[in-house]
Amino acid sequence: MIRLVPILAAAASLALAALAAPAFAQHPAPSAPHETTHNMQGATEQAWINDPHMHAFYEATKVAFAGGPAKVDVAGYEQRSFAIFRDFAPAMHMTPEGMVDHLKLIPRQVVQIVKEDPHVLDNYGNFVAATFGPQ
Repeated sequence: MIRLVPILAAAASLALAALAAPAFAQHPAPSAPHETTHNMQGATEQAWINDPHMHAFYEATKVAFAGGPAKVDVAGYEQRSFAIFRDFAPAMHMTPEGMVDHLKLIPRQVVQIVKEDPHVLDNYGNFVAATFGPQ
């Protein structure tokens, strides 16, 4: 099984730090005075995992695969995921589009992972292990 290079874990590590430095060397740091840099190590990764938005992302993934891997509307799943990521952004002190930019590759990678190992969707623990890495 191809494991998601712990992009969500990396995202957890880098997402808020991206507010103070160019994210992916493409976007300038936000200039709003209320935005700050946050350490996303350890407990914060667990905050991502425990957040209702990540649970919603898991549920959206299960719905996307309800008809089987061959019938996944990848573009629709990706857009639903982006909507969840936008809603999640304020909880992590990010802009909605900054969060989407940071996690933009995740939905299609999750599609590939689940196609290769449908047991990823058996429970949230499996989903977390596949997306964040073993806990």
